[in-house]
Amino acid sequence: MIPNLEQTCFNAWLKYKNKELLYEFGQQYINFLSKNKTERETVAFIKQLLWQCNFSHDFKENLVFRTLHNKSLFIARKGQIPLVGGVRLICAHVDTPHLDLKQRPLYQDCELALAKTHYYGGIKKYHWLAIPLALHGVVIKQDGQKIEIVIGEKENDPVFTISDLLPHLSAKELEKKIKDGFEAEKLNVILGHIPGKSENKEHPDQNKSIKKQILKILFNQYGIKEEDLYSAELQLVPAGKARFVGLDKGLIGGYGQDDRCCVFTALRAFLDQEETPLYTQILMFWDKEEIGSDGSTGAKSLFLEYCLEDLLNHWQQHKVKLAQIFYNLKAISADVHAPIDPNYQDAFDKLNCARLGYGPVFAKFTGHKGKYGANDAHAEYVAWFRHFLNQKNIPWQMAELGKVDLGGGGTVAKFLASYGCNVIDFGPAVLSMHSPFEVTSLIDVYSTYRAYKNFLAVP
Repeated sequence: MIPNLEQTCFNAWLKYKNKELLYEFGQQYINFLSKNKTERETVAFIKQLLWQCNFSHDFKENLVFRTLHNKSLFIARKGQIPLVGGVRLICAHVDTPHLDLKQRPLYQDCELALAKTHYYGGIKKYHWLAIPLALHGVVIKQDGQKIEIVIGEKENDPVFTISDLLPHLSAKELEKKIKDGFEAEKLNVILGHIPGKSENKEHPDQNKSIKKQILKILFNQYGIKEEDLYSAELQLVPAGKARFVGLDKGLIGGYGQDDRCCVFTALRAFLDQEETPLYTQILMFWDKEEIGSDGSTGAKSLFLEYCLEDLLNHWQQHKVKLAQIFYNLKAISADVHAPIDPNYQDAFDKLNCARLGYGPVFAKFTGHKGKYGANDAHAEYVAWFRHFLNQKNIPWQMAELGKVDLGGGGTVAKFLASYGCNVIDFGPAVLSMHSPFEVTSLIDVYSTYRAYKNFLAVP
């Protein structure tokens, strides 16, 4: 049995009455998840919204944004008081675990055309076998032309898949440890099957005719040659739309909720602000969180610093150092948490675990085992957070990821913390995290939106 909860923690469904508004919000979130499955698609979608809302690239304006390599995004709204007086920052990540096509992916074997893949982020490899997959991404041709590709999402589109060994012949496979039983080099996706006609009737090239036919299709439909795949970023993701889950539609299932759930709720909270805020409001959406936040578009880069420096140059009347901005900045690392799983309860400390339906989750620290690799939010900041959430009657809960010795995980919080600012991880719980079909509670997603909206506006 799960222990009794404190009075401040409650099942949010029991206190929420406007279910019609809630389901409307949930459908908007489902549409967002279904449409945006890569970091490029997510940034492009947000960018289009920002243009419609009169945001500008000119940092002299009061509503500004900037993208970096089409994968990271900085957004800001000018506050009434100078930057040095305080900033409200919400940061999330737009990347999700997936399968990348290798740069030389195409080959033919056993009468099939296939493509080699390289998995991105922390996945369980067996999740990706024998399910329908869609191909998303871009190909940049030698002359700079960009070709956008989405195959497998429309009703009449073909999909792709990775084969799995039938149970009748799996005796040896079943004896292996999971990490040994599913090899990364066997995550080869099926692209086609029909051979093309050989031009040389005396010496038909049967060994490569299926691959050649796939290349012919790619060229005819997209103008892509095999060499163009060297300068391509093509991802395999689960095909199909996100959905309500359960007879009562209380849950939402879909790919990429870690961390596009926080991207959606933070963006909605930001755009739904009703007046000029007291403090400057900033959203920072990073790439590469799932592989350690490295690279030019990850949280370890200096992109945030560069953008804040430009804001200082245009918005700050008196000369101040960037360090002063960070010292007075309050931040949320908007990332998801793991709720207790009814089928794997032994992995959790039941006194300190999250629960679906109890609102967004504070994670005072992340990291692994002895808090290695963690941000550890200060008690004063946690108290400040609790105060305004309780004042607004927004449900929340405090939790750790799981039992101490079982593992752990990190977020971008530790990179922000290195500047000396107050930051804490805060976001909804996600069941089956990093799987092709993650599950959230609708009430948690909506409560997260309310929390972010109030955080941006609270004095």
